[in-house]
Amino acid sequence: MIDLFTQQRHTDLCLEIKRHNQLYYNQDQPEISDAEYDALFRELQELESQFPDLITSDSPSQKVGAPLTAKFAPSPHIVPMLSLKNAKNAEEFLDFDTSLRKTFLARSEELEYACEMKLDGVAIELTYEKGQLIKASTRGDGFVGEDITENARTIVDIPHNLKAPYPDILDVRGEIYIDLADFQALNRAQEEAGDKTFANPRNAAAGSLRQLDARVTAQRPLRIFCYGVGRMQGIVTATQIETLQLLEKLGLRVNLEHTTPALGAEVVVETFRKLQEQRDSLPFEIDGVVVKVNDTALQEELGMVSRSPRWAIALKFPPRQEQTTVEDISLQVGRTGAITPVAHLKPVIVSGVTVSRASLHNWDEIERLDIRVGDHVIVERAGDVIPDVVKVLAEKRTGKEHQIPLPSECPECKAPVQKNPEEVVPRCTNPRCPAQVIESFKHFVSRDAMDIESLGEKQLSQLLTAGKIKDFADLYLIDKEAMFAMERMGDTLAEKLLRSIEASKTRPFSRLLFGLGIRHVGRNTAKVLAKRFAALDELAKCSAEQLTAIHEIGAKVAESIVDYFNKPEKMLLLEKLQHAGVKPQAEVVIQPDGPLTGKTFVITGTLSKWSRKEAEELVEKAGGRAAGSVSKKTDYVLAGENAGSKLAKAEKLGIEILDETTFAQLVGVVL
Repeated sequence: MIDLFTQQRHTDLCLEIKRHNQLYYNQDQPEISDAEYDALFRELQELESQFPDLITSDSPSQKVGAPLTAKFAPSPHIVPMLSLKNAKNAEEFLDFDTSLRKTFLARSEELEYACEMKLDGVAIELTYEKGQLIKASTRGDGFVGEDITENARTIVDIPHNLKAPYPDILDVRGEIYIDLADFQALNRAQEEAGDKTFANPRNAAAGSLRQLDARVTAQRPLRIFCYGVGRMQGIVTATQIETLQLLEKLGLRVNLEHTTPALGAEVVVETFRKLQEQRDSLPFEIDGVVVKVNDTALQEELGMVSRSPRWAIALKFPPRQEQTTVEDISLQVGRTGAITPVAHLKPVIVSGVTVSRASLHNWDEIERLDIRVGDHVIVERAGDVIPDVVKVLAEKRTGKEHQIPLPSECPECKAPVQKNPEEVVPRCTNPRCPAQVIESFKHFVSRDAMDIESLGEKQLSQLLTAGKIKDFADLYLIDKEAMFAMERMGDTLAEKLLRSIEASKTRPFSRLLFGLGIRHVGRNTAKVLAKRFAALDELAKCSAEQLTAIHEIGAKVAESIVDYFNKPEKMLLLEKLQHAGVKPQAEVVIQPDGPLTGKTFVITGTLSKWSRKEAEELVEKAGGRAAGSVSKKTDYVLAGENAGSKLAKAEKLGIEILDETTFAQLVGVVL
């Protein structure tokens, strides 16, 4: 449950971040450093991750990058400018590498990565047509930026014309920054002129880039390193490093000097450590290493997750640390019954943010740290996001400190607690534990699940207390009269809630699967299952062996699904949901015994009759699998116009090449 302190902290964070956005983006007069701003924003994200009901459409977390203003014309990105997932240490990167190879690519051989410096600058997109610069835009919210073409034209590093031969259309992404020496000189000049100085080089670059008078931008020492592309028509590159080499040949400035290929995760980690040692000697600021799968075909196969590419990650340098004391350790109960310890700290500022709580994760971590109430500890913002206790200063103990034992009963309902030897968290054994129930309902109605708007923790708690709901299906059986059991519930709001509940009855099947809260079934797994099964009763009949036969489903996930449907109370719930009118929309269903079962397709080039996505859906409907890169395991390649390197590789490997007519016959489509 969300306590008053957390709610107030969330409100304060939203207001504070919005104020700093206004100062930084609209007035170019930041009051805090970039690191301090990032710390505020990451604290907001962590709060909303722990308590999703805090999220509103007006929250700063729902915006990617800078907000748009009336200062500049909007400039849509044809290919969205996505953010990157972060790894806070080498271990997290090794997990990322393992996940790519074993989970998504099903390969044991090492991947080759491209390691690039992560500059602390401002993202920009440059669009060239027939070799001429026609537009420059900020990242904006990732989908629409601001047109800053005239300002970009004043930056010496940005060519107005590319060197031939060039792509017909090129959207190149880069990072605008200011060298440290130039930044110091700029601030001295600002002081001498009586103007306000800049907090850091990134803020200086951002403010300079968004000047209404391009002549001011021209006076600022802005530089650029280009790091990737959006659209690139007419030229195909096989690797990320080849892409950078091409950009350099076109006359664009890239950081090839500090970009290195790395075969295998261990080489990436070593590269990261070397760059960390060089960090303070560089002429510009960096805060980590961007690691990308080098093979562009594999990038395409791996695709995207939410707002970030699956094939890239930012490996961040260690954050700054601070010392404080543990004033108390409390216990929280999640929707699966997991009991997690939370350290309440004497407030301390870490990376510009006041930290008063830190996750201790589990009792294995408590034992590893040997942490006790009253201990002096070192706390850091892990990846500058989640406060973590990283070390106990045992030498400062006075003897008054006391340990927190593994709980024998649930802190919420006092039911017995069990700890599976294979897990690191103890769990409440009472499925009707109030904490589990409310968290389960919050999950079910959340935006990524059934998306029942305006039904938050407070309303759910009141309905549960009043006995109006006991399970998910009851939400679809309550009437307007039952709504009035909630405080401050008027006729208009009751009608709105009822409409929202009614609309949720036909959410996509994957949303319902995710909302049920089956252990180990996250959003992506739910989508995978929704492509294989048209309805819950089909999924409920499957054995663990049948589930693990699906490419993306592992043994643990399969066992969890089977266990869920083997419980009589769960089957009664599903039946009750059906009788209550919950009829989720069927999604693209792959035929397990279709004409293309076991066959792998690669689609390349421009098709005349379908988009690539439509062609991939036809493959999946027929039981096949659509992959992004050609390998010895590929059975067919569907080649359209300008097929490029994938077609050449398929021909070299002797893989059967299909035209659109032959493909239509295979998938059973009449042209």
